[in-house]
Amino acid sequence: MERNILLIEPNYKNKYPPLGLMKLATYHRKLGDNVSFYKGDLKQFLLNELYKEIKVKLENIDSQIEWYKLKNEIIEYMKTGKTAILDELTKCSNYNTTIKNWLIYYKKIYRKKETEKYPKWDRICITTLFTFHWKITIETIEFAKNIVKNLKEIWVGGVMASVIPEEIKKETGIKPWKGLLDKPCILDKDNKYIIDELPLDYSILDEIDYKYPESNAYYSYMTRGCKRDCPFCAVSIIEPVFKNYIPLLDKVDYTKRIYGEQRNLLLLDNNVLFSTKFPQIINEIKKCGFQNGETFVEPNYLEISINNLKRGLNDRAYIKKTFNLIQGFLSKLKGDTQHKLYNLLVEYSLLYIGTATKENILKIYPLISELYEQHRNKRAKVRYVDFNQGIDVRLLTEEKMKLLSEIPIRPLRISFDNIKYKDIYIKAVNLAVKYGITNLSNYLLYNEKDKPIELYQRLKINVKLCEKLNIYIYSFPMKFHPFNGTEHLNRNYLGKYWNRKFIRAIQTILNATKGKVGRGKSFFYKAFGKDKTEYLKLLYMPETFILYRRFFEEIGLTDKWWNEFMNLSRTEEKEIKEIIHRNDFKNIYKLSSNQVILGVLEYYTITREDLKNKSSTIYELKKNYYERGKMVGAGVVNVLYDNERRFKK
Repeated sequence: MERNILLIEPNYKNKYPPLGLMKLATYHRKLGDNVSFYKGDLKQFLLNELYKEIKVKLENIDSQIEWYKLKNEIIEYMKTGKTAILDELTKCSNYNTTIKNWLIYYKKIYRKKETEKYPKWDRICITTLFTFHWKITIETIEFAKNIVKNLKEIWVGGVMASVIPEEIKKETGIKPWKGLLDKPCILDKDNKYIIDELPLDYSILDEIDYKYPESNAYYSYMTRGCKRDCPFCAVSIIEPVFKNYIPLLDKVDYTKRIYGEQRNLLLLDNNVLFSTKFPQIINEIKKCGFQNGETFVEPNYLEISINNLKRGLNDRAYIKKTFNLIQGFLSKLKGDTQHKLYNLLVEYSLLYIGTATKENILKIYPLISELYEQHRNKRAKVRYVDFNQGIDVRLLTEEKMKLLSEIPIRPLRISFDNIKYKDIYIKAVNLAVKYGITNLSNYLLYNEKDKPIELYQRLKINVKLCEKLNIYIYSFPMKFHPFNGTEHLNRNYLGKYWNRKFIRAIQTILNATKGKVGRGKSFFYKAFGKDKTEYLKLLYMPETFILYRRFFEEIGLTDKWWNEFMNLSRTEEKEIKEIIHRNDFKNIYKLSSNQVILGVLEYYTITREDLKNKSSTIYELKKNYYERGKMVGAGVVNVLYDNERRFKK
């Protein structure tokens, strides 16, 4: 018996598609179920689902009206309840009273939130990510409870579900699944599929509007787990058993055959270097088409989409994907050719996604297929392999680096989470360069057991390595959040040596650099300071002074603040540092009775809003500053001051 299965990813921002849900989609299609995937606004989801019911109802009442062309108007009426829209929808039908009554009925269902009275879904599977996505994840689970027929058929899995299952159960009443779906008969007792070993269903990614930044890639694992048990890492909980080798070639071939060839290979192994079959892994990657020098030419995705529509693989996805491909194609054409295609799209109601139908797409394809093939992109592109979770430098040998150099790895991701690994890390970078790998990415954990100065030291090591070896290392400082224990939901968690002001200062600097730190000494020294003293000065600097660095430096306020700060007595310095560390300057006059300290604290009360407030002194200074054209010729450090330009009139 066919079941209605809904797969949901909460509407947080993330780079990679939900592999677990993609495997579940394959699983349920194998069982003959009707599968839907959603990521987005949950209210919009309800509207879309109600519209589908309304459309069927209205077509049964009056089949002479093309109701699918009125989707936007129907949804707008459900949202607003405006009588004018209702009258417009019903004026052309001989059954206007019946239609009006049904539209009013469905509007009440939506606006009174009565959809739970009519649950549609036989099973809902929800993926989870990080614990700091707690609120939106819990809201998604609560939403699912209202639209599923049986609460026992809500399955919650993924990272957060595995790390804090008891907290989720306590909050929602739903017991999550902990770990992998790596055994048969977990979801259904009458079949033997091991879900974690199934190929991915790439089609579901075209059902949603959200676009994952890392796309057009084969996603997979060639190992599972990690033999280390680092206190800041959840891998030992999610993947407790290390799997030495997972075949890749068959999955790549399957994806290529069904969904089309993908450009890159993204492997999410947590510690691939532990595998005793690492040479075999590299050889298999090469067999999959990822040797050095291999290029990628896009397949005819329109033809693939049409074939999958004919097969009925996932009509929702391929109607949408085909529509988008045709619209993109239309925008690239010019002159008479574009005009002819436009007219065809008008004739077949394919100018708007709301009016696009499978029937019309299949009708128009033979008329445009030759033209599409003639004009589609056939330019060869370089392919890359990305071990996205990083390489463990403690396990990196010259032999393994040589093997890595045989595939187009870009970037080589290496973690540098503690300054104690300095020598091992530098040796690994030099080894990479020896074998021709010059594009690296670097994770730097901070706010755990490290000291603030150690983050600066690690960043500076990377900058110097870039200059010395003429390579690119993009560093990504990553703030530590506990994933379990009493602090796992605390987004303001502070490591032993950190405080709120230092954390905020780092975040403010990274805001200007878009979260990463690249090569270039002049840029780095301006962003983080040319030495430890300047770095510590930045950590204590008022946030607004960091954010709009050039402005406050050139009007002299930065120097004025620093001079007053440095002239404090030792007792005053100790007192003010304790205040600054808390990073709360809403009412400084309750924080100290010392007038000298209060004078320094006043600099911390200058906010971004003051730069917009026309009655403030800072606004006048800013206005005069820009009128003098101070931003002209700022050079290499301009990126640090992009935020300032927003206020220029």
